Amino acid sequence: MTTADAPADRLPLKPLLEAILMIADEPLAPITLAQAAEYPQAEVEQALVELAAEYSAAGRGFDLRQVGAGWRFYSRADYAAVVERFVVDGQQARLTQAALETLAVVAYRQPISRARVSAIRGVNVDAVMQTLVARGLVDKCGTDASSGAHLFGTTAYFLERMGLTSLDELPDIAPFLPELADVDDG
Repeated sequence: MTTADAPADRLPLKPLLEAILMIADEPLAPITLAQAAEYPQAEVEQALVELAAEYSAAGRGFDLRQVGAGWRFYSRADYAAVVERFVVDGQQARLTQAALETLAVVAYRQPISRARVSAIRGVNVDAVMQTLVARGLVDKCGTDASSGAHLFGTTAYFLERMGLTSLDELPDIAPFLPELADVDDG
C-alpha cells in the first residue's frame, strides 16, 4: 500500500510503531513492522531512525536500537545500574563462571562440537551446554561431517543480549587469551 492509496483515517506511523515495539519480546524487522502497520517499508525504516534519534536527543530512559535485522526498545545505558538492581534482586539467575567461559568458547569458535568445547576448557561441559541451550544463548547449528557430532553456535538471542548486530562485533580475544588462539581446531 502506498501513501497515495492509504485511508485517510489511518493511524499515525510513529505512535503505531511505538505501540507494536512496546509489546514485542524480540527485535522486529522493518518488513514485519511495515506489514503490521500497513505502511511502506521505506517509511517505516525512516520513522524508526527518526524515533531513535528523538529518544536519544530527549535523554529518555530508553533507546530504540537496531539489533541484527530488527528493532527493539532497551533501557538507556545511563540507567543500567538501577535497572540491573531491579531485575537481579532475586528475579534473575546469573550465568556461572563456567557458563560464561563456555559461552565465550562457543561464540569465538563456532560452529563447534561439545567435545571440542570440553577439550578447550579442559572439563566436561555437558551440563553447562544444556543450560546455555535452555536459556536460548546457544543452539545446535549442524553436524560435523567427519564425526557426526552436533555443532553448536550462538543464537540471535545471544546477539540481542550482548547488544550486537553480528558476531563480527565481538572484541578481539587474542590479546586476552593468547593460549586460545594457539589451540588447533583439529
